[in-house]
Amino acid sequence: MDYFSVLGPIDPQVVRDGKLVPALSYLVQHERLLEKAQNGNLTNAEFAILKGMDLAELHQFEMAKDLSVSLLVRWLASYKFKDWSERETSRMPVSQTDREARAREIADALMDNRRWGSHGRGIHLKVLVEELNLRIDDFGRSPELSRAIHDYYSLAVDFIVRNDISHFAHSRGFL
Repeated sequence: MDYFSVLGPIDPQVVRDGKLVPALSYLVQHERLLEKAQNGNLTNAEFAILKGMDLAELHQFEMAKDLSVSLLVRWLASYKFKDWSERETSRMPVSQTDREARAREIADALMDNRRWGSHGRGIHLKVLVEELNLRIDDFGRSPELSRAIHDYYSLAVDFIVRNDISHFAHSRGFL
């Protein structure tokens, strides 16, 4: 990442009535209504909303949330943390279980929609490093690397726009 880069929070989007909606928002509101009901503070309007919630749909939202977390945990533990072999301060060895626990910690932080507020809000490098204690290479410190990455990005955007492509993934071996 560099100064201009952002990482999006984990906010699984699901299709509802033909449009994408944040699954976590439904889960948070359902939880809030259940808590109000348990405390005896549920209004009639809120009762009607709670009664009208589709349990199968809520389950679909929970599955989207769980899938997002499990994919991130697996990716972080397997790739981001693959070379993490000892703890920085204690110099104790790091196990695969430690990698997965740290990955889950990060996933939980990135999934906290109350903290980030919106799916569209990017999380900047400084926040990821200072608040989530992530180690991230700042390619902006290398003018040559920065130029190469920005040139690649410009070419990729041009390719996507010229070919009217809605989804694009580039990896080793194929485009």
